[in-house]
Amino acid sequence: MPDLSIFKDPAPYHIITYGTLLGTQVFQSFIGGVVAYKALPRPQFSQLQEKIFPVYFGMQTIFPTVLALTYPGSLLLGTPSSIKGAFAEVNRWSVLVPLGTMFLSGLINMLYVGPKTTKIMKLRKHQETRDGKKSYDAGPHSTEMQNLNRSFGMMHGISSLINMGALVATISYGFTLAARIH
Repeated sequence: MPDLSIFKDPAPYHIITYGTLLGTQVFQSFIGGVVAYKALPRPQFSQLQEKIFPVYFGMQTIFPTVLALTYPGSLLLGTPSSIKGAFAEVNRWSVLVPLGTMFLSGLINMLYVGPKTTKIMKLRKHQETRDGKKSYDAGPHSTEMQNLNRSFGMMHGISSLINMGALVATISYGFTLAARIH
């Protein structure tokens, strides 16, 4: 009978969670979103992103928590496993800051920036009906649409910047994990 005790070790779950998070971030940021934008008409692209982003931001929030809970301690470094190891003084900058950055980035996008951006998209849709013109059609646009387009651009930019910060933190944490392999 195979030794099933390996399933009790948090380290494999940690690596799998990390890989899933990094892969999801890279795919959504540089492949899936770009391909969908180029392949779909704008209304369908917006609908797709409106459904994907809550799941994506949820993953960006939950996975760093799982990483903290499954943090593999080190006898060599004298750090405990799990959340205690993630919060250990020696891991403040290499573990806690990247995991915290990932978590907060996902949380801010999930609870504030994402919903606010979606709300602005819906307001633009209503304004398109009033104006008889799409928000992305050539100008001139009504003052209301100009303001909504500006607000949308700002919120989308903030979300993208936060997302890139999360990706940088995720990659940074990957270097911490890789250093432990040596």
